Amino acid sequence: MSEITPPGSGDGIEPVDLRAALEERYLAYALSTIMHRALPDVRDGLKPVHRRLLYAMRMLKLDPNQGFKKCARVVGDVIGKYHPHGDQAVYDAMVRLAQDFAQRYPLVEGQGNFGNIDGDNAAAYRYTEARLTDVAMALLDGIDEDTVDFRETYNGEDKEPVVLPGAFPNLLANGATGIAVGMATSIPPHNAGELCDAALHLIKFPNAGMDKLMQYVPGPDLPTGGIIIDTPEQIAEAYRTGRGGFRVRARWETEDLGRGTWQIVITEMPYQVQKGRLVEKIAELLSERKLPLLGDVRDESAEDVRLVLEPRSRTVDPVLLMEQMFKLTDLEARLSLNMNVLSGGRVPRVLSLRDVLREWLDHRKVVLVRRSNHRLGVIARRLEVLGGYLIAYLNIDEVIAIIRNEDEPKVVLMSRFDLSDVQAEAILNMRLRALRKLEEFEIRKEHDALSEEKAGLEALLGSDEAQWTHIAGEIRDTRDRFGKKTALGARRTQFADAPEIEIDLSEAFIEKEPVTVVCSEKGWIRAMKGHLQDTGSLSYKDGDKAGFVFHAETTNKVLLLSSAGKFFTLDVNKLPGGRGHGEPVRLMTDLDAADAIVALFVHQPGAKLLLASTEGNGFLISEDDCVANTRKGKQVLNVKLPAEAHVCRRIASEDDHVACIGENRKLLVFAMSELPEMSRGKGVRLQKYKDGNLSDARTFKLAEGLTWTDSSARTWTVSELDEWIGSRAQSGRMPPKGFPRNNRFD
Repeated sequence: MSEITPPGSGDGIEPVDLRAALEERYLAYALSTIMHRALPDVRDGLKPVHRRLLYAMRMLKLDPNQGFKKCARVVGDVIGKYHPHGDQAVYDAMVRLAQDFAQRYPLVEGQGNFGNIDGDNAAAYRYTEARLTDVAMALLDGIDEDTVDFRETYNGEDKEPVVLPGAFPNLLANGATGIAVGMATSIPPHNAGELCDAALHLIKFPNAGMDKLMQYVPGPDLPTGGIIIDTPEQIAEAYRTGRGGFRVRARWETEDLGRGTWQIVITEMPYQVQKGRLVEKIAELLSERKLPLLGDVRDESAEDVRLVLEPRSRTVDPVLLMEQMFKLTDLEARLSLNMNVLSGGRVPRVLSLRDVLREWLDHRKVVLVRRSNHRLGVIARRLEVLGGYLIAYLNIDEVIAIIRNEDEPKVVLMSRFDLSDVQAEAILNMRLRALRKLEEFEIRKEHDALSEEKAGLEALLGSDEAQWTHIAGEIRDTRDRFGKKTALGARRTQFADAPEIEIDLSEAFIEKEPVTVVCSEKGWIRAMKGHLQDTGSLSYKDGDKAGFVFHAETTNKVLLLSSAGKFFTLDVNKLPGGRGHGEPVRLMTDLDAADAIVALFVHQPGAKLLLASTEGNGFLISEDDCVANTRKGKQVLNVKLPAEAHVCRRIASEDDHVACIGENRKLLVFAMSELPEMSRGKGVRLQKYKDGNLSDARTFKLAEGLTWTDSSARTWTVSELDEWIGSRAQSGRMPPKGFPRNNRFD
């Protein structure tokens, strides 16, 4: 047997460019994902799997007025005839269409366990049953009247619709989500009544602007309710561009328990937030002590949502408690808006609210024209048959004789009475019992009625204005069936402004407790509970000793200045506890191992500092400019070795002069107004030295005199300072009698 050689090279190997092959195959995959899986069609708002589900259920006659059938039967038909994918994926899509907390207007009515808002899964499809809803029937209305195109299914054995007639604005009403290749879609649900009103306005005023349309569609209407806290301007911008987002909060109320006690009850959840997972997250935050205002959480939900939040004490502000919950939990969620859909069923585009409504209306017009033409064809065929019946009635005896006696009665009838093939076939197929119905009056009555309907349809097709009037009537019917006056269509999501909280939320969310911050000379830091009075008994590691000890609150921030001129910021509530010797501060910041800690103190917003280097250069700075947002710190005082940051002192509001003393033991006093206030830099010369560096500096109020503390802890005050007062950058004079030998003010 001869060996078959594939085309190409002589050795049977055909060279292929790998890059071209990958590009071709990936492009084919991307197009398949975009067109046939992930993005919904703007006309009916459905992805292929959902469209095939609804069509298969209709073919199974699962109408709202019929009985339920097992979901396994539906899934089997869908994957066997229309959608060659996994049964679980198809069933999951079907379950979502039946969940009233996922779909604003469910397209499937389920019987059995279809999951819940806690995040529990639905029962297996062999246990559950389903049928279509009235909303789904509205989407399918007219599908047998040549309103849409059909194509062959994947195996060529059946036909499936390319798109549904879509008498219901499903894309915006039920929303859609999907992730394709290089693009995605995310559309939250809206109120169908509001969409119908906007569409009616767009029919009347085709050039209507977004501001006018938003009078009818103020924002999403979510299945689970909730409150949208975005401003109308933010919502309008999202609708105008087709991209944006919405902040949705849970609906809550304060429940009075008497005797000054109360609790908060959550009655509506943000869309797509699983209640069970939310309760677990709140419990975790409670155990981690990240919710200082909350005492406990309980889920008392039955059919309705009832999530109870107990405050830690009756003095807690309910609004502040809820702001804490909104900030730290999914009780506030953000819904993205990305109206990336298949425009015309072919081109993926990001559309505005107006464009989506416009394309839906244009689709409804196409459906109306095709439906009218289909009906005209049906009427024409019926009128032709009625004409034959009328001839048969007028010549009934001769017709019967021809049928009884002729071998080819059809040919004879067509020849004798000038009948068409359709008319002759209709007469021959007529039952004998129908002969009594062949009364001329009845025939002519039906003929006239059909002729009148035909004239009306022809007038409709000949007038664009008449077509839009008819479409407006259909939309009004849809609004009446599913609008805001119905139980299903009543608006669930409301709009509100977020409360303006004047206090610092970042501090409010931390339990305020007194602590004593202890930092050793080698940089081991800890926070001990309470304001300790006796700090002399504190222990340190061998070879280490006390460096900084001060009182603080857990809501405070601590500023650290290194000898390199960098400021670092530490949160007191994140400092290690008092057990042991603490942790090295270098683990919490990027403090260089060669740098020493010059200052460590509680940050006081709005206060000012005096900074100076060993060279004697310095400036004034606001403490707010020293706060670092990252562990890398913030370079504030520029120094170059061997110079280092040396002085960091807080300035009292009434201070007006600066006192400097150098290692050469000369004191200079000058007006503080001579020092510039800067946000960073090297600074200006405070005092001039021939030998040595700056030893210390401080600010004070001249009227109260210059104060210092000697080695015996005695306090000295000198009021007459004329001898030492000069201008900035002078050398100064020897200090007064009693000034410490270490050249420090304290």
